[in-house]
Amino acid sequence: MTVLIAISTTDFDPTEVAVPWKILHDAGVGVVFATDTGKSGAADPLMLSGKGLGLFSRALIAGKAAQAAYGELINDTAFQNPIHYDDIKVEQYDGLVLPGGHAKGMIPYLEAKSLQTAIAGFFTADKPVGAICHGVIAACRSMDPKTGKSVLHGRKTTSLQNRQELLAHKLTKRKMGDYFLTYPITVEDEVVAALASPDDFVAGPPPMFRDSPSNLKRGFTVRDGNYLSARWPGDANAFGNQFLEMIRAG
Repeated sequence: MTVLIAISTTDFDPTEVAVPWKILHDAGVGVVFATDTGKSGAADPLMLSGKGLGLFSRALIAGKAAQAAYGELINDTAFQNPIHYDDIKVEQYDGLVLPGGHAKGMIPYLEAKSLQTAIAGFFTADKPVGAICHGVIAACRSMDPKTGKSVLHGRKTTSLQNRQELLAHKLTKRKMGDYFLTYPITVEDEVVAALASPDDFVAGPPPMFRDSPSNLKRGFTVRDGNYLSARWPGDANAFGNQFLEMIRAG
């Protein structure tokens, strides 16, 4: 089995990439990475260091386990040798993971037409697709070639929520500006606009605590057929484990 993880060259969230990667890697699943430049990526440094986030750094940055997983990831040969989005061939992979991240380096990933075409190909082939946080934006911007609508139109999904995105922005705006607000429109609002009905957006319980390998119940995901979505780094362990189950079943 081989899974493709698409990431930005810079500023991706370390937890949302490293934790699902480690779960898949440790289970013996082959992983190939793709970036917008075809060059090896690097996570958002502020999500590793917390520099500039002040009193809120502990609540916002990657936890110890995620940072350890990222340390393993950057030494992985596949991570160091990604392919370009233009070279993605859907038939070569058993599934696709779309992680998130909010800093401005994510924009090439979120707006890449070649990646959106590939994402639509995975949906058309009914292969497992997992999207977390801003990764759901990459999915919702991908158009079904038959209908001309988002591949998420008619599906249930979750994503980063307004209450999360706007609170982080409010708490850090004085020092960090729009660091936590990737676009003027929030992730939730853009995703909901792409759905068949606002009722297809599933918020889940308040995202107060992060999950862990020993406490997956804290994580929240929404599955609709072969599509799996999650909200934030706090769902990454549940997300990774459920995506692994989908790959094995598929």
